[in-house]
Amino acid sequence: MSILNEVEIANPQHPHCATMLLLDTSGSMEGDKIRQLNEGLNFFKEDILQDDLARKRVDLAIITFGEGVNVVQNFASVEETPEMNLTAEGLTPMGYALNTAMDLIEQRKNEYKTKGVDYYRPWIFMITDGEPTDMKPDDPMWKSVVGRIHEGEAGKKFLFFAVGVEPANMQILKDLSPQSRTPIKLKKDRFREMFSWLSKSTKKTSASKVGDVVPLDSPVGPEGWGEIETG
Repeated sequence: MSILNEVEIANPQHPHCATMLLLDTSGSMEGDKIRQLNEGLNFFKEDILQDDLARKRVDLAIITFGEGVNVVQNFASVEETPEMNLTAEGLTPMGYALNTAMDLIEQRKNEYKTKGVDYYRPWIFMITDGEPTDMKPDDPMWKSVVGRIHEGEAGKKFLFFAVGVEPANMQILKDLSPQSRTPIKLKKDRFREMFSWLSKSTKKTSASKVGDVVPLDSPVGPEGWGEIETG
């Protein structure tokens, strides 16, 4: 029997919004930043659970990259997400983490299709305070990862959002991101505000029809991401 056939998807009568959180847990995140990241994650979960529609439609996956790349949770309903208590250590294997995230999104989309579940365009939402240590501009892995992100965006396979926490290399994040959605710079004391924006935007998406165009509020300050297509 196929592994895909064995996957159970909660509330299959609803369209699903696969949301991938790709989180930097390298050593430089130690202290106040990792504390705020955990608090923001736990707030996000509880806020989604307060919305009856989003609770049924949002599937959450969490990948960390620091001391290796760790799939903390593969795609599952938000109700199944445990309380987060991430720790910070190691380098920043961002390239490997991005490839893993894109692989898991394709796997989840195949699961939806196998089960006949409609779905919104998946999100990859990455937060980092540094730059990749496993690739650098113009090396083979960099070219592969950047090409895959840009092709995925252009082909409407997923939506990619990058958030740089001070002192992140914003040029690297800009090069990774599609031209239509530049990275946002986040001050280290604004994690809660960012996760509040993410929750609100995810709820707004899950309340739309697949294929609708949804306007997004500005996450922090005057910077913003405009609108997105949900299908």
